[in-house]
Amino acid sequence: MKYRILIFLLAIIYVLLSVEDFEAKKVVAVHEEVLQKSFSATVPEKVKEEKITYFETTDAQKKWVDSVYKSMTLDEKVGQLFMVAAYSNKDSAHVESIDKLIEDHKIGGLIFFQGGPVRQAKLTNRFQAKSKLPLFIGIDAEWGLSMRLDSTYRYPWNMTLGAVQDMKLIEKLGAQMGEQSKRMGIHFNFAPVLDINTNPKNPIIGNRSFGEDKENVTDRALALMKGLQSQGVFATGKHFPGHGDTDKDSHYTLPTISFNKERIDDVELYPYRKLINKGLASVMVAHLNVPSLEKRSNYPSSISYNIVTNILQKELDFEGLIFTDALNMKGASSFKKPGDIDLEAFLAGNDILLFPENVPVAITKIKEALQTGTLTEKRLEFSVRKILEYKFKAGLHSYQPISLLNLHSEINTMEYDALQYDLYQEAVTVLKNKDEILPIKNLERQKIAYVKLGDDIHSPFVETLSQYAEITEVTDSSLLGITTKLKEFSTVIIGFHKADGAWKNHDFKENELVWLYEIARTNKVILDVFAKPYSLLQLTTTENIEAIVVSYQNNPIAHSVSGQLIFGSIDSKGKLPVSINEDFAVNHGIQLKKNNRLGFGVPENVGMNSLILSRIDLIAQDAIDKRMAPGMQVLVARKGKVIYQKAFGHHNYDKRTEVKNTDIYDVASLTKIMATLPAMMQLYERGLVNMDTKLGEMLPVFKGTDKEKINFKDFLSHYARLQPWIPFYKTTLDANKKPLDNYYRKSYSNDFSLQVAENLYMRNDYRDTILKIIADSKLLPKREYKYSDFTFIVLRDYIEKTTGKTLDVLVQENFYQSIGAHYTMYNPLRKFDMSVIPPTEDDTYFRNQRIQGYVHDMGAAMNGGVDGHAGIFSNAMDMAKMMQLYLQKGTYGGKTYFSKKTFEDFNTCYFCSEGNRRGLGFDKPQLGTAGPTCGCASMTSFGHTGFTGTMAWADPEQEIVYIFLSNRTFPDSNAPNNLSKNNVRERIQQVIYDAIEK
Repeated sequence: MKYRILIFLLAIIYVLLSVEDFEAKKVVAVHEEVLQKSFSATVPEKVKEEKITYFETTDAQKKWVDSVYKSMTLDEKVGQLFMVAAYSNKDSAHVESIDKLIEDHKIGGLIFFQGGPVRQAKLTNRFQAKSKLPLFIGIDAEWGLSMRLDSTYRYPWNMTLGAVQDMKLIEKLGAQMGEQSKRMGIHFNFAPVLDINTNPKNPIIGNRSFGEDKENVTDRALALMKGLQSQGVFATGKHFPGHGDTDKDSHYTLPTISFNKERIDDVELYPYRKLINKGLASVMVAHLNVPSLEKRSNYPSSISYNIVTNILQKELDFEGLIFTDALNMKGASSFKKPGDIDLEAFLAGNDILLFPENVPVAITKIKEALQTGTLTEKRLEFSVRKILEYKFKAGLHSYQPISLLNLHSEINTMEYDALQYDLYQEAVTVLKNKDEILPIKNLERQKIAYVKLGDDIHSPFVETLSQYAEITEVTDSSLLGITTKLKEFSTVIIGFHKADGAWKNHDFKENELVWLYEIARTNKVILDVFAKPYSLLQLTTTENIEAIVVSYQNNPIAHSVSGQLIFGSIDSKGKLPVSINEDFAVNHGIQLKKNNRLGFGVPENVGMNSLILSRIDLIAQDAIDKRMAPGMQVLVARKGKVIYQKAFGHHNYDKRTEVKNTDIYDVASLTKIMATLPAMMQLYERGLVNMDTKLGEMLPVFKGTDKEKINFKDFLSHYARLQPWIPFYKTTLDANKKPLDNYYRKSYSNDFSLQVAENLYMRNDYRDTILKIIADSKLLPKREYKYSDFTFIVLRDYIEKTTGKTLDVLVQENFYQSIGAHYTMYNPLRKFDMSVIPPTEDDTYFRNQRIQGYVHDMGAAMNGGVDGHAGIFSNAMDMAKMMQLYLQKGTYGGKTYFSKKTFEDFNTCYFCSEGNRRGLGFDKPQLGTAGPTCGCASMTSFGHTGFTGTMAWADPEQEIVYIFLSNRTFPDSNAPNNLSKNNVRERIQQVIYDAIEK
């Protein structure tokens, strides 16, 4: 009772007296003390977890702190309280002003804002050299150093991380941010943000928050804190007591938190209580009006003794450093003048005064308060000693300047991209999936369009989608025009792309909403939102939208990951961090399972070293420089992810057309395992052939010949004594090496329909002649391994006779269309322009023209470009899909093409003990010194090479796919094969194995 009377009397005194008056300040100090006792007496007991003190005090620390403190002047002690704003992108006047504050006013630290990493490091070294006691260096780097510095790494926003369910990844993120900060000589990262963003209209927190659920926010903030502090960098929880439910920005005004004490204690203070118990190093106090915690009207929380001292330090038992939010913000600076606001903040219990507007005036005010007794020496000593303790813990007792050597590369490693891929794979969230439209299936029945909404980049997203299927980007200036064009498509993917800025407007425009609703009304639509999830609040209905994906941010990695999810290369794991109207509640997220299509990442995602893998670039460029080939494509995939895909050089030596990853090469003998072999594996699976099936049973032309009893196993193992090759074309030329008229015509006709090259057509029945020549050819005298094209020429005829379909049609229907190999085909000029097909030769001996878009192999050309041993054109990505199908032993994209047993039967080396390394159709690694690989691939690996300078290889043990495509035969296929002599393909393969982390 007596306390209540005393409080009442003191309150009256407080109203009557001016707080600017010295005597009144003494009364206020007493008032605060009584308030503290009264408040503490009414706080219910908390059930506390065992508290962790992350930074233990040591005898060495205590000794150093005592020694330094005793040697400090009053000016030096007061100066330690100030952390001043510094920039590495300003002029010399700014730098000199900081010099003066360090030398004349002994400031304790700097908070860096805009600039660049090397410039900031240089300035840090300069300023540290001028300071008697090393400075604290702080930075706002909530999503990495790039929040403030150019040329540094940018991580996802906290809102994006709010969708991530694996806390170990967020802890790893914190550790990487800590590594980068430490390398930059930074001691405090003012993160994590602990604000619980329950107000979608919050203008300053929003995406800086982990979400609206206190448990989710706490779990992620704790993980980030652990990661940061594991590297010796201090984390700072902010903005105390909670800035999440405001619609005002404290940079410009004083926002009000209108909740009662119980609500604030239950929600806003929840993450602080948890993190403090786990060793949070520091807290930043916001400029907020919180009537339930501070009775004085419109009194900023940053200068409230009750909030800073009673609640934060005493109720929450926080013993770490306490920062004010920036004192130049209007939420504070509008309340009191520079100097006065600093003093009030220190009296309230803050240790470090951040971004003061006028340090000399503030120092004078604090020294005057010491002289008058408003501020005690004990209070000053309490904060200064704490600051010194943390400087010791930061290693500033043995300060070393920042090394500038390799600084940029060391804070921008490929490991950071690897984590970024992992984070987005965890974050991207499926909100709706009507009729299981995701992941997209049955590509052979799909015709897919893409429509862009929003005003930011979208091309990496479309490029990723195009790695899986043919995607047509549809544009038009009118809604009618675009809906008319979309009628022919089975599925429309709409990407909403907004600039990747935390404070930028991510709303749909009114006309965009109209377009979205109308397209969705008349088409199957997948909406992918590369923007804040709050942008979906504008949707009044999602009824006609089949699928909704939230990808959170608009950047190339988010584009890649989201495209992979749409086509099933990855699982969907993300959960919504905030509520979206009544449609989608917080923590909503549909979990989808991947379907084993190839995905994308960086080498470090799959246990490989980017730096080592980059040696491929040197080998490829050296080969081009030495004219071993005009250009090439190289692709490496591991564990189901493409982690290296590059194009080198030009289409030919005139260097007019650079090679692109989408260009199409004549893959020569890779046709054997890309077309003929998988078709035969399906027939084998159906029981139409077996290991003992005889050639005479397969094709009548071989009955009665010396090849009649060759069995299937010997035949496909190149162990059947067949001739390697016959130049069939030579007998169709005259003495001057010109095509004979009885075999060729210059234009198409019903009898001459097999196009050999431009303006050159062969008579239809010559296909039978080629088969008869093979049947009549002599067997080799000795049974030994001898590579022969005859096997696959013969198998083409068998496949077509058995299935009733031509080989080109069959493989399109059975494989290429459904796996999304839409750049792979025989006779590519029927679909693609010649400009995307590198030439293979300037032919002077048969067709007498540049061979470009027509198969190089003469025998295949005489069969109209479609044969079992050659004729396929493709690019590295499409080839990788087929090799991945093999690596997965017959499955791809959720479909089974043949059984695991069938694959194993064909990938077995049946005659290795006899010196024959071949499987059934597949080539295999070396036996001894002879073979197509680097000697580093496992014996279970398989693949093939091609005459035009190609290679496709897969290794089940290391889960590697390697593709090499070139046109080394240009301009003259009879020139020395320097690509092979210099082992270019094999040396690249060796680099791939060297890059695997042991």
